[in-house]
Amino acid sequence: MAKKNTAASKDNRKVLATNRRAFFDYEILDRYEAGLVLTGTEIKSMRAGRVDLRDAYARPQNGELWLSNLYIAPFDPAGSSNHDPRRPRKLLLHRDEIERLTGTAAEKGYTIVALRLYIKNHVAKAELALARGKRQYDKRQSIINRELDMEARRAIGTARG
Repeated sequence: MAKKNTAASKDNRKVLATNRRAFFDYEILDRYEAGLVLTGTEIKSMRAGRVDLRDAYARPQNGELWLSNLYIAPFDPAGSSNHDPRRPRKLLLHRDEIERLTGTAAEKGYTIVALRLYIKNHVAKAELALARGKRQYDKRQSIINRELDMEARRAIGTARG
């Protein structure tokens, strides 16, 4: 009897880019995983790690979701047949997920931001979040909580040693 291949059943993820600023600027309410429709030069550039996710957000258009403001650097060996670095890219989600996201994002103060880009089992994926923008005082509170947490970790570390 042959053994099952455990490597094929594992969740192989290679994180390409993370939007750390989104965790500071937004309150994350719900997360979704979406596939990306890319060209050949885009995926090659992504695998090389030449991606900027800082201002990326998703917007509905004609019953589909499109990822805007995602920067994928041009692939140098492609020459003149390169892609537009900031073109909108189609997101692949189930119809009910698209309807749920667009319905909630239509409410005041909600947006759909991209949190991470990664390759999962040889397919490019984006982690999206339904988020609500934080006010300035919320950001200050986040900074205070983070500093208190760091002080507590330092105190525990010195107590052990």
